[in-house]
Amino acid sequence: YDGETVASIMAVADQPVSTFSVDVDTGSYANTRRFLTQGQMPPVSAVRTEEMINYFRYDYPTPADRSKPFGITTDMSTTPWNPETRLLRIGIKGFDIPHAERPPSNLVFLVDVSGSMYSPDKLELVKTSLSMLADRLGPKDKVSIVVYAGAAGIVLEPTNTAKYVKQALNCLTAGGSTAGGQGMELAYATAKANFIKGGVNRVIMATDGDFNVGISSDEGIEAIVKKNREAGITLTTLGFGQGNYNEAMMEHVADVGNGNYSYIDSAMEAQKVLDEEMESTIFTIAKDVKIQIEFNPQAIKQYRLIGYENRMLAEEDFDNDKVDAGDIGSGHQVTALYEVVPTNAK
Repeated sequence: YDGETVASIMAVADQPVSTFSVDVDTGSYANTRRFLTQGQMPPVSAVRTEEMINYFRYDYPTPADRSKPFGITTDMSTTPWNPETRLLRIGIKGFDIPHAERPPSNLVFLVDVSGSMYSPDKLELVKTSLSMLADRLGPKDKVSIVVYAGAAGIVLEPTNTAKYVKQALNCLTAGGSTAGGQGMELAYATAKANFIKGGVNRVIMATDGDFNVGISSDEGIEAIVKKNREAGITLTTLGFGQGNYNEAMMEHVADVGNGNYSYIDSAMEAQKVLDEEMESTIFTIAKDVKIQIEFNPQAIKQYRLIGYENRMLAEEDFDNDKVDAGDIGSGHQVTALYEVVPTNAK
């Protein structure tokens, strides 16, 4: 885990502007839930508050059309743990692309079949999860499957027949070391060879993140992902398992790849991520989304952003398109909470 120190309290007189990148990942919630259901406290650095908040769906109004791609909802209440302060909620809801207007998708399932994936909560759950996504394929969509263990290979050429995808998934078995970098290179090459101009081109990587052969450094993996992001191929990471689970890598490369990170701990979570919320996972409506709030010193004297510690940006980054930020998918929601101290309060 790669945790950040909890954000400090800011004085409006000194720093009235708060800027951060959106985050629509939910992996921290599902992973934390796993620890708690097993009767353990999660590691402190595994808990990212914004992912706890954004795991749930709220009743924000959906924009009526593409001309206004975002609806913004704000409200305020007394902070439950401190009657002197107020809790400010900012909710953003993205335009929801109608099903008939979905662009075609070129998806590459990149599946880790190394020995570390040999357990019911890993490879077997991967098969269940990706089978759900296969059931959502449309006539213009295509799926390929690339696997990696000691080496990487293509096990399914592009198809839009769900039956073929499921048959290929069912044939997978775990064993060997983990040539993750080689697998990523092959998955991106496959996506590039079948690139759909104007469509969705995405690698969906399912792994426990335990790379140990070939390109295994974070910098090496990040370079592959960044290069392909700039070529129009995004990355979603799906985390599985426990023990040797490398969450820091999973979350980071999804951020670099303009995608999202989820942790799958059950078939029910797979259904939420890859069935019920598939369209917001796959279909991006806005890239590099940043939020900036300016507090009025006549009304507020202190504030703190709850969560988003690893998404903080400098004020000048807001207008700098070279600074990468989070993406929002079709119908996605983003919720941010600030605890604020009114000028007349303690």
